[in-house]
Amino acid sequence: MSADDSNPLTRARVATRLPAQDLDRGRRFYSAQLGLEPVDERPGGLLYRCGGVDFVLFQSTGASPGTFTQMAWEVDDIEAVVAELGRRGVVFEEVDVPGFRTRDGIAEVDGNYPSKGARGERGAWFRDSEGNLLGIGELVV
Repeated sequence: MSADDSNPLTRARVATRLPAQDLDRGRRFYSAQLGLEPVDERPGGLLYRCGGVDFVLFQSTGASPGTFTQMAWEVDDIEAVVAELGRRGVVFEEVDVPGFRTRDGIAEVDGNYPSKGARGERGAWFRDSEGNLLGIGELVV
């Protein structure tokens, strides 16, 4: 299946927006725990850039349900990233459900992302200060 070049969304950049009930608390978390600083800020929002891709933490009266991954980073060495973030105080989710279990915060996810040429992915999840569920993934090729 090929993308339809006449569809303007196939050429558009995807932009992630994460809600924050307390933007100052969110800024402190992203700085201290993730080592990220905004590249721009406006009243009610902070713009971050990772790997040439932007995401926004924005002031919101609504809260994230935190029941699904809202944003994730793809990394080359998940153990190193999980260890570094753990040293910074990030607490990783432990999951134990049929067919899916984390060990030391990392899960093996067989068959995930076949369109990226991988046979699976290793993943880890944590919540930011605002309850957003964020992920770290390493493709298994």
